[in-house]
Amino acid sequence: MIHVVEMEVGGRPLRLETGRMAKQADGAVLATYADTVVLATAVSSKTLKPDAGFIPLTVNYQEKFYAAGKIPGGFFRREGAPSEKEVLTSRLIDRPIRPLMPDGFYYETQIIVTVLSIDQTMTSDVMGMVAASAALAVSDIPCAGPLAAVRIGRVNGDFVVNPDRSTLETSELNLVVAGTNDAVMMVEAGANGLSEDMMIDAIELAHAEIKKIIATIQELQGKVGKAKRAFQVEALNAEVEQAVRSHAVPAICEAMYIPGKANRQERFDQILLESIEAVAGEDDERKSQVKKVFHALEYSEVRRMILEKKVRADGRGVSDIRPITCEVGILPRTHGSALFTRGETQSLGVVTLGTADDEQRIDALEGEYSRSFMLHYNFPPFSVGEAKMLRGPGRREVGHGKLAERALSAVLPTKEEFPYTIRIVSEVLESNGSSSMATICSGTLALMDSAAPIKAPVAGIAMGLILEGDQLAILSDISGMEDHLGDMDFKVAGTKDGVTALQMDIKIGGVTSTLMRQALAQAREGRLTILEKMEECLKVPRTELAPYAPRISTIQIKQDKIRDIIGPGGKVIRGIISECGVKMNVEDTGIVTIAAVDGVSAQKAMDMVRNLVEEAEIGRIYLGTVKKIVDFGAFVEILPNMDGLVHISQLAPHRVESVAEEISEGEQILVKVLEIDRQGKIRLSRKEAMAEQAEKDQSSS
Repeated sequence: MIHVVEMEVGGRPLRLETGRMAKQADGAVLATYADTVVLATAVSSKTLKPDAGFIPLTVNYQEKFYAAGKIPGGFFRREGAPSEKEVLTSRLIDRPIRPLMPDGFYYETQIIVTVLSIDQTMTSDVMGMVAASAALAVSDIPCAGPLAAVRIGRVNGDFVVNPDRSTLETSELNLVVAGTNDAVMMVEAGANGLSEDMMIDAIELAHAEIKKIIATIQELQGKVGKAKRAFQVEALNAEVEQAVRSHAVPAICEAMYIPGKANRQERFDQILLESIEAVAGEDDERKSQVKKVFHALEYSEVRRMILEKKVRADGRGVSDIRPITCEVGILPRTHGSALFTRGETQSLGVVTLGTADDEQRIDALEGEYSRSFMLHYNFPPFSVGEAKMLRGPGRREVGHGKLAERALSAVLPTKEEFPYTIRIVSEVLESNGSSSMATICSGTLALMDSAAPIKAPVAGIAMGLILEGDQLAILSDISGMEDHLGDMDFKVAGTKDGVTALQMDIKIGGVTSTLMRQALAQAREGRLTILEKMEECLKVPRTELAPYAPRISTIQIKQDKIRDIIGPGGKVIRGIISECGVKMNVEDTGIVTIAAVDGVSAQKAMDMVRNLVEEAEIGRIYLGTVKKIVDFGAFVEILPNMDGLVHISQLAPHRVESVAEEISEGEQILVKVLEIDRQGKIRLSRKEAMAEQAEKDQSSS
C-alpha cells in the first residue's frame, strides 16, 4: 500500500512517499521536491559484525544522467566512478546520521540515495538527507532520529530557504544545516565574509524549517513505521573492568601530559600492553575485553582531566593556540609557495597559475560548466608516521579540499583583476589535528606569494567540545586526540571581518545555538591570533609575478572582429601562437587572452592582435600597400584585411593621366583617411598625406 505525506518548504511542495518502490529494502522513501525526485533506501544486515569497534555505516549518493535528460559522455556512455559532488554529498548525508546510530549497533548498514529527476532548485543533496532520514524512520533500523536538512541563502539582505540555482549564484551565503527536533547536528557553509551573529541567525532559521520537515517525517513514520529491531550490546566483564581501571588509570592520567603526539601515543600503547599482560594473560577473549575497557577509560579520563583542570594534554589552556611558524617563497620554480606549521600540523601550499585552457571542465546534471579555481588536498601516510599503500584521494581528502577551497574562493580576485586559472595543492606533511585549517592558512600565504591580489587573508581554526552533564569546555585549535575523544568538530575560516566557511560535526545529540554562538566567538579570537602570525610573514600580496609564472594579457575586441583573429580554419590564430610562442584564447564576448612565459612574447602577440582588429581613423595617415590598380584609382591596404580607395584625383598634387604611371602594385605609399561611409567603405588621399608630410619635414628642418 502506498502512503504519502506532504508539506511546503521554501514555497515549494515536498512529498514523501513509501510503499511503491524498493519494497524489499528495510526502509525506502521517494522524496519529491518541485521536479527533483530522489529515492533513498536503508538496509541493515541481521548478522553482527564482531569486534567492529565502530558503526559500520555506508552512505552512497548517486546521480543518474537520465535525471536531467542527458546521456553520459565517455566511451562507455554510462555512469562511472563517483563525481566530486557525489562524494561530497555522500559525506554530507553520512555525517549527521552516524552520531544518531546507537552505540554497539555493529551491523552492516547501507543507505543509498539515487537522484531520479532533477530541476534547477539545486536541492538534491538536502532532499537526499531528508529522504535518507525518512527511510531510516520507517524501517526497523534503530536510529535516534529523525533528522532533516535545508539550505539557506542570503540575497539583498534577506535569507532564502532552499534557493534555486540562479538565486544561489548571487547569494552571499550557501549554508546547509541538518538537525533533529532538539538540536543542530551538522553545518556546512560558504560565505562572503558574513559576521558570526549573522551565521547564527541563518542556522536558527534553518533549524525552525527543519522542525517542520521532521514533523512530516514523523507523520509518515506514524502511518507505516516498523518497530525497531532489538539488538544485543556486548557487556563488559565487571571484574576485567575493575582490574584494568586499577592498573591503567593512574598511568593514563600521567601519560596524557607527555609532550609530543608520538611519544604520548607510544606510552599509551605501552600501558595497554601492560594491562593485557596483567589482566588477560593468554586469554584471547579477555584480551579483547581489556582493549575495550582501556579505550573507554582513555576516553573518560582524558575528558575528565580537561573538564576538571582546564589543562589539555599538551599543557595548553582551553583557548590557547599552538606555536605557529610561516614561510613563503620556499620553492624556486613554482608560482607561489608557503609552509605553514602549527604545533605538529604542517601544510605545504603550492600555487600554479594557468590560462583558460587549464580550467576544469565538468559535465554535471545541472549542465556543463568550468572551474577556474581548484584546491587539492593530499594526506600521505607519512604525515601521521604510518607506512601504507598510496591510493587516490578518498572521501576525506575530497571533503577537506573542498572545505578549504570554499574558504578561499570568497576572497579571490575577479577574472578582470587577475585573468588566471588558479590551482592550489596542499601537501599535508605532518598532522595532529586541523590539517584542513592549516591548508587554508598555507593556501592564503601561497596565493599572496604568487601575487594574486586577494581581497583579504583567510585563516582557519578547528574548535572542539567536551560536554559532561552541566560541565563543558570549548577547546580552540584542537589536536587529533581531542578531535577523537571530543563531542564536536567545529571548523571556522574567515578574514578579520567575517566568516568565509563553516563546517560543524556533532558526535552527541546536537548543540544549541547558544553554545554555537559561544564557540564562534572563541573561534574568532583564535582566528585573529593566527592571522597576526601570518601577517608577520607576508602582510600583503606581492606585486610581481614569479619569474616562471605565465604572463597573461587581455584585450577586448568587437565581436565582429573575432573572425579576423581566428582566420579561415583557425589559420590566423595558429600563426600568432606559432610565431610568438604563446597561448591564446578568444571568448565569444570578444575577450582575447594571451599567455606567455615572458613579456616580450606577450607584447608581440598583443601587437599582432591589435593590428588585426584595428579600425581606420578619419584624419590619420597610414603607410599602405597598393593592392590593385584600376582606371579611376587604386585600392590601398592600410591595415590587415582593410583597404580603401585612392581616387585618381587624390593620387598627387598634379594632374595624373595614368594611375599605372604614378604608382605600381605592391608599392608602399602614404595615404590619409578622408571618409568612412555607412557601409564601411574608406576614401583615401595620397595627395593630402604628401602635403602634410612635406609640411612636417619643413617645420622640422
